[in-house]
Amino acid sequence: MNIEIANRLVNLRKENNLSQEALAEKLGISRQAVSKWERAEASPDTDNLILLARLYGISLDELLKTEDEIPTPEIDSEDTTNSESEKFSDKDEYVHVGFDGVHVKNAKEEVHVGWKGIHVENETDSVHIPFGGDGHIHINGEEYNRKDWIMHEFPFAALVILAYIVIGVIWNLWHPGWIIFFAIPIWHSLLSAIKHKRWDEFAYPVLVVAVYIALGIWKVWWHPAWVLFLTIPVYYSIINFFRKLKETNKEE
Repeated sequence: MNIEIANRLVNLRKENNLSQEALAEKLGISRQAVSKWERAEASPDTDNLILLARLYGISLDELLKTEDEIPTPEIDSEDTTNSESEKFSDKDEYVHVGFDGVHVKNAKEEVHVGWKGIHVENETDSVHIPFGGDGHIHINGEEYNRKDWIMHEFPFAALVILAYIVIGVIWNLWHPGWIIFFAIPIWHSLLSAIKHKRWDEFAYPVLVVAVYIALGIWKVWWHPAWVLFLTIPVYYSIINFFRKLKETNKEE
């Protein structure tokens, strides 16, 4: 603590005819704590500062006022006026949800999800994923096969997190909006199942849990919806049946 403030605490206590023990009792703390304040070895927390100001009939500004100069933050000597970080200004931060789609923008990145596709742009990269069209996505001006990129590199988890933030900020649905996080393992397991043509790789139990929770929260069907869990062994039984049938046909 600043020694000037410590001395002021001593003077204020004495002006109000209080001993360290009496002041400690009024504040509900130990005498040793008061002693450390007055020796500048420790600082009162916010609650005790407020109590002290009320007790002495002064403002917090008066209690904490010092003659010390306010330090000026150091400015990097390098010229940053044309840096990439200024590509978007702070005043442009906003979230827009409308018929044209969802548009989120801050100081460093911009995301737009609309009828024409998904567009993501930050300080260094620009990605556009069209819905329909020529089947290609555009990354920093270059074209890539959309199917291959979605299968291997599409940042689905980042999109889910963005959607969760938008749902929470716009509609205040932090709960039960978290349910959308189930979509991440469902999405990736679905891609894996399609790629390897093995439907036992699809996270069907996760899908069941997600649907069960959704029905429980929105329809209050906690009891009847448990029947969904019975479909899990049925799902894998059907997959195993067709896989064995396929292997048998190959052997013949």
